[in-house]
Amino acid sequence: MEAIAVTIPEILAQFRRLNVLVMGDICLDRWCTYDPATAEVSRETGIPRIGVVRFESTAGACGTIANNLADLGVGRVSVMGAIGEDSHGDELFRALGSRDIGVDLVMRSPLIQTFTYTKHINSETGIEDLPRVDFINNAPLPESIDQQLTRSFESFADIFDAILVCDQAETAKGGIVTSMLRSAINDFAKRSPHKVVWVDSRKRAEHFQSCYLKPNEDEAREAATRLLGKDDYEALFEALKLKALVVTAGGEGADIIDVKGKRRVAAIPNPAPVDICGAGDSFSAGAASALAVGACIDDAVALGNLVGSVTIMKRGTGTATQAELLGKLGAQ
Repeated sequence: MEAIAVTIPEILAQFRRLNVLVMGDICLDRWCTYDPATAEVSRETGIPRIGVVRFESTAGACGTIANNLADLGVGRVSVMGAIGEDSHGDELFRALGSRDIGVDLVMRSPLIQTFTYTKHINSETGIEDLPRVDFINNAPLPESIDQQLTRSFESFADIFDAILVCDQAETAKGGIVTSMLRSAINDFAKRSPHKVVWVDSRKRAEHFQSCYLKPNEDEAREAATRLLGKDDYEALFEALKLKALVVTAGGEGADIIDVKGKRRVAAIPNPAPVDICGAGDSFSAGAASALAVGACIDDAVALGNLVGSVTIMKRGTGTATQAELLGKLGAQ
């Protein structure tokens, strides 16, 4: 049945009935506020310390999308991936639990560590102005984890109304979405055309098929060049047999390429965004949820733009509530 155009309030009212999975790379964001006045030099090393006076832990990557889904009023939100049996993993579980996000499909293993961004924010300026300290995995995902995650996906994928794939790793090794898991995702998307499979992949977009694919402009051009030898990203739609290619363009909105051709859905103007970090994740949460309740792709992208227009006015990886979205609509 072809999706029909409906209003944004009508779309939002149906989110509570959805059961949505976010899968792939899950990370912990640690926001460490430091006081530059405490940067005394260590007697042992002669290196000035970074005096952290407070910190906050939030879920990132898959967690950012899941947070957005929960705050948008989606009825049930779960994440799937793999993290370490470490203190950062404990913090991550607590952060997800604060929004009642399901973690039953998250593997914990001593063979990897929890991917963690540690960000240093100057207490005097409120600006992140020191290098991050990242806890990363730079070796291939252990085969036992890879196999178990793939089996888990194949067993549980069909119970969800929408599946959002977050392939965030920018290195060739260490990411959760391996070739084995990606093959299972592609197979599911192909044999389940009634399901919403929404993919955001920074470095491997050209390897996903039969889904809704959402790169930004740079990622789309790079994927097209790797796959087709030219930066004509419109050609990805047919080459990958996609349901739709949605290419985000920041403050300009997003392009849709599907069987109807190419068109742009304009963004909602925001003359002075506070923080664009996580805007793509917010967009994905809104757009994929709209598709899952039967909205057409144009209306889904419009809702994604609306969600992003709210979250970029907040510091950090912000989220948007239905009340905020409706308020923004009323102000237009």
